[in-house]
Amino acid sequence: MSRASHDKSWATAWTTGGNGRGLGPGVEYEFQKLTLPREVSRNVVARMLIDCAERGGWELDRHLLFPDGTRKVTMRRKIIRQTRPTYLSS
Repeated sequence: MSRASHDKSWATAWTTGGNGRGLGPGVEYEFQKLTLPREVSRNVVARMLIDCAERGGWELDRHLLFPDGTRKVTMRRKIIRQTRPTYLSS
């Protein structure tokens, strides 16, 4: 089977803000949910998560392993907002 990280059809990303999951005020995260079939080995999942962390800035938020072997992984990364500069009129 090809590496799961190359197939983006299983990934869905969305954003959330505010105080969800005990986050501090003003902290916003982008979340990505992954559903991996049972055929994907543990080593491939580990390698994929490491690649996402190193290259994309993602961190593991939640990992669920179901009795049928399916894995549901939720990853997150902090949204960094740039502040607009204030210009003084002279």
